[in-house]
Amino acid sequence: MQSRKRFQHEENSVGNKLHNRTWSHGNDSEEEEIASENTLLNENSRHRQNHSTPIECKTSPVTTFAEEKMRRKLRFFFMNPIEKWQAKRRFPYKFVVQVIKIILVTVQLCLFAHNNYMHVNYTWDNRITFSHLFLMGWESTQEVRSLITFCLYIELSEHKINLMLQVPAYPPASGPLAIYKRSDFYDAIDHALRGYYNVNDAIGAYSYIAEDNSVGPVTLCLYEYKEGIIFGFNESYVFDSEIVETCMNITLEAFNTFNLSHNLLQDRNINVNFSALVRAHLKFALKTVNLKAAGPMTPPDCYRFNIKIIFDNRDFDGQMLLSLDAEARKLQCKGDTRYITDNRIESALRTLLNLLVILICTISLVLCSRAIYRAQLLKFETINFFKKTYGTILSLEGRLEFLNLWYIMIIINDLLIIIGTVIKEQIERKHSESDHWNICSIFLGTGNLLVWFGVLRYLGFFKTYNVVILTLKKATPKVARFLICAVLIYAGFTFCGWLVLGPYNMKFRSLATTSECLFALINGDDMFATFSITFSKSAVLWWYSRIYLYSFISLYIYVVLSLFISVIMDAYDTIKIYYREGFPKNDLQTFIAPCTDEASSGIFRDDSERSNLTELLDRLCCCRKRPFYGSFSESDSSTKSEQECNGAICV
Repeated sequence: MQSRKRFQHEENSVGNKLHNRTWSHGNDSEEEEIASENTLLNENSRHRQNHSTPIECKTSPVTTFAEEKMRRKLRFFFMNPIEKWQAKRRFPYKFVVQVIKIILVTVQLCLFAHNNYMHVNYTWDNRITFSHLFLMGWESTQEVRSLITFCLYIELSEHKINLMLQVPAYPPASGPLAIYKRSDFYDAIDHALRGYYNVNDAIGAYSYIAEDNSVGPVTLCLYEYKEGIIFGFNESYVFDSEIVETCMNITLEAFNTFNLSHNLLQDRNINVNFSALVRAHLKFALKTVNLKAAGPMTPPDCYRFNIKIIFDNRDFDGQMLLSLDAEARKLQCKGDTRYITDNRIESALRTLLNLLVILICTISLVLCSRAIYRAQLLKFETINFFKKTYGTILSLEGRLEFLNLWYIMIIINDLLIIIGTVIKEQIERKHSESDHWNICSIFLGTGNLLVWFGVLRYLGFFKTYNVVILTLKKATPKVARFLICAVLIYAGFTFCGWLVLGPYNMKFRSLATTSECLFALINGDDMFATFSITFSKSAVLWWYSRIYLYSFISLYIYVVLSLFISVIMDAYDTIKIYYREGFPKNDLQTFIAPCTDEASSGIFRDDSERSNLTELLDRLCCCRKRPFYGSFSESDSSTKSEQECNGAICV
């Protein structure tokens, strides 16, 4: 009864202030409240006459007690884990799960990153080795250029399109590896065949793919236009754009018989029409074992390399580019018996770590999903409470308070890590037919990135660190609007630079490289090289390139970046003012504000010290199911000690 009277007294001191939508904190003295009571009631009458939506405060004991109980429930809901522990001794399960998860996920990422580096570095070094063994004219300076070939296959009904993108490193150490004579084409094929047939002379332990280590066949595929005859002397031609594929197997016996690929092709009635030749592929495979990865608990890895030598003549400019691509696939090794036990231990430990990561991420996913669901239940209960008690609708800002974006981010990173871990387990068990190293790296890397971002949520409980988070939150809308304008200007410069400077500057050869070059210029990277490598015989283009580059650099470095920083600093200054003078409150926060009880006061334990088991039994015994957060209405009288449901008594 004393607690009931105290609640009624507190509500009488602040309840009448809710009539005029000011949601006052009730900091005035009781005399001022009593003196202004009639004025507030008159204002309410005036609002009704103006057809506005008034907030009516019911001053009955039941409503007053319901308001106080709802305040404490909302106050407890928005507490941090430390305050919840002080209030109800509620153990911070989600916090502990996140700590365990960040440890396990980071350990898993470090181990996989090491293995991924070993895998990629090993395959890249072997690609360089194969280039020296099988590519005619390959030199060490070509290694610095690091020409990477991306293949994209597109199938449209019966037609198959093969797109190859070559991305050179910058700056190139030498020109592209190419052949310029017809005889060089056949010599390059002969050089590759001799290197393949004499692979035992290589320092690396390479073997053929057959079980008896016999020499396997080499496949030569020619891709030519169906018709492609050029008569340059009278500017005429015969052309059919359909691409015809012609493949043949070259065995060791056939090559030894004819000694030259040109004679072998003539014997099989294959004439290479270089005017119509688009590209040619020479394909073969080798096996090897990587002993470098072996350790006390790690056995060697076995690989199969599918090697493809590419003759690229798509441009028909007299320069046929020559490159090599090697696709690596892991195989199941049949190693020495001394590694069998250690291999099983190492494999079991990796599997155990993967299972622990999946388990802890699943628990985190369930807990966060449950928290979001319960928050939505409380949101609907609060909306109904505001509607029944004050006759108003909870604002959008107030409803968004129940949507915790941190939990959504945690759910996303849990899903990413679970998917990445499943792919990782398939890679380690050799169950995947193709290499999924890059896909697995993307899932695990992005998931780990979001996991570490989630730590900011717990740092936000401290005032010093929360300033950064609040500043970013405050500045995000303004930064987004600012970036829209900046991106439009940036797009104009990008398209213009690609068109005008593309033929004369390697940094502007494509739309993507143009954008990358301009973004680097914003950060002051490699400015002189961009100016100096622009070559043009036209004085107009030379001057235009200078005006273009000076305008872009001056605009973005001295204007756009300065304004961008000022937008963020303005948000930071606003947050500092909020810390000094108080943060603006929405209707939900203003409603909770009168509840100033400390978390450790013990009053929150008096509200619902019903155990989860007791609540479960009540729900099983009663026909009327109540949501987790019971709704308050006029019928929820605190004086009722029992409730009847079709003959069942709920105590």
